[in-house]
Amino acid sequence: MGLALLYAYRSQTPSMQPVVYSQAVQEINAGQVKKVTIVANKATIELLNSTDKQQLTLPDRPETFQKLLDDYNVANPSRQIIIDYQAESATFSVIGSIFLSLLPVVLIGGFFFYMMRQAQGTNNQALSFGKSRARMFIGNKPTVTFEDVAGVEEAKQELTEVVEFLKYPEKFSSLGARIPRGVLLVGPPGTGKTMLARAVAGEAGVPFFSISGSEFVEMFVGVGASRVRDLFDQAKRNAPCIVFIDEIDAVGRQRGAGLGGSHDEREQTLNQILVEMDGFDTGTNVIVVAATNRPDVLDPALLRPGRFDRQVVLDRPDIKGRRAILDVHVRGKPLDKNVELLRVAQISPGFSGADLANVVNEAAILAARRNKKTIGQIDFEEALEKVALGPERRSRVITEKEKWIVAYHEAGHALCFKLLKHTNPVHKISIVARGMAMGVTWSLPQEDRYMRTKREFEDDIAAALGGWVAEQLHLGGDATTGASNDIEKASQMARQMVTKFGMSEKLGPLQYGRSDELIFLGRQIQEERNYSEEIAKVIDAEVHDIVERARQRAYEVLTQNRDKLDLVVQKLIAQESLEAAEFDALFEEPGEETPVAALTPGPESPPPGAPAGEPEREKSKKAKGPATAPTPA
Repeated sequence: MGLALLYAYRSQTPSMQPVVYSQAVQEINAGQVKKVTIVANKATIELLNSTDKQQLTLPDRPETFQKLLDDYNVANPSRQIIIDYQAESATFSVIGSIFLSLLPVVLIGGFFFYMMRQAQGTNNQALSFGKSRARMFIGNKPTVTFEDVAGVEEAKQELTEVVEFLKYPEKFSSLGARIPRGVLLVGPPGTGKTMLARAVAGEAGVPFFSISGSEFVEMFVGVGASRVRDLFDQAKRNAPCIVFIDEIDAVGRQRGAGLGGSHDEREQTLNQILVEMDGFDTGTNVIVVAATNRPDVLDPALLRPGRFDRQVVLDRPDIKGRRAILDVHVRGKPLDKNVELLRVAQISPGFSGADLANVVNEAAILAARRNKKTIGQIDFEEALEKVALGPERRSRVITEKEKWIVAYHEAGHALCFKLLKHTNPVHKISIVARGMAMGVTWSLPQEDRYMRTKREFEDDIAAALGGWVAEQLHLGGDATTGASNDIEKASQMARQMVTKFGMSEKLGPLQYGRSDELIFLGRQIQEERNYSEEIAKVIDAEVHDIVERARQRAYEVLTQNRDKLDLVVQKLIAQESLEAAEFDALFEEPGEETPVAALTPGPESPPPGAPAGEPEREKSKKAKGPATAPTPA
């Protein structure tokens, strides 16, 4: 670069030769001078037959030299010398011309310099695709600690030992214990796996490298393995530290299984992870923490001791854990004095930590929308309903006929839940559309349960069919499509009772069919049929008998309590929703309620959704007793 600039400068700058005054006078008188440029006390002489220039320093009185030039021009009008008088500042124009001539060279050199700097940067996609993209968080200023994670006490206890390994390794090495190579966090989505890993780094006060499993694999072969090597090199340089790989199932799937298709690049990346995890020396305090909700697809070599020594399961919290999680998420939020977080925890079974955080946030949004200064109990309950059931869709316009059908459908569910012995109590009934549902009957268990009995299944199937039976009672034996989801759930529960849980008297405690499911996602991949056609017929017959018995029970409950069914429908038509206390009050004190017939027009003008002669049919039913069960559609 310097040689190029020097050459350009020399090529643009003509050669200068010093000359004495007497020689200059001789050249002028001889007519060999073409041009003279005078700047202050210096003169530049250009000759006729030469490209070189002469530099002349004028004497103390330059007027004599100027008079010499003037006299020559007067004496030789045909061969006059060009005389150029310039101010002293004009010398800067020479520098400017040199700079302009060198500007292209400078720009080209600057471009090449910029490209070289970019090639050395970490963000260059062309030359740094083999570098690890893990983000490092310094643990000396923790943002998440174990106090910010609740509802997973056993998992926290397991990881507390990991923190002690990182803080006091000599405490364990003195007894011959070695530091665990890896910890695998397993659990459903939203149970706090990532937050728990960051809490470990915050408690230990060590660097924390975070990367996703999908960030290893690229279209170039060998890039994933190169990134794994670079990641572990960084970890060793910053030891003791934690390497957190989120969603490790993206790169750690079982080799040769064919799930998702063959991918050599992913297998090479997995092989490099296996080698790096098993290649740690005893003095390297690096712990790999990984998270997944698909442990069933991970390679066995990844799960063996020496790589992931511990598997910590994070399940959905129980009522005590849900209360602790709510306490964490309401920190710093203004709560009303009537807020009962224990009540919120009781009516949210099955909610994960992320779900409860969403409930608290939705409650704060509802309170702000109502211009309140504090968050009340009603805000929490409405937020819980919104998260669990979906937002209300009051803008949906339905006909009066459909409104009556929905009311009978939900009332049928509610009565079965109320009057059957082994069902959950009703929490709320509503005929306002939520999500894709036209109405909802929300029943919640009074306590956390992890096992179910055969009678509970039978009562749940009857309650699921209660809406379908109530529709038939209302429509005189006709049926609608509104019970399709209930029928699907009832059929699924009955088939599981027969083929999976051994609850069939004819088939006994045997499992029929093998299904591969995603254990924490509850989705079936494929089913293997390992029984004959004769057994298949028996299974179908048993499933049909279970569903039919449940339909008969639902019909008996609703026909024997038809007055209560009509009373619940009346309340739903009038106020669109019933809370648990209002629903239970209808059974404790019947009171003087207006009959359904009073809300409907006379026989000559039957209401939409109610068959003609509804009051007369009620009278004949009460006089003759329960009618026969309607035929299933």
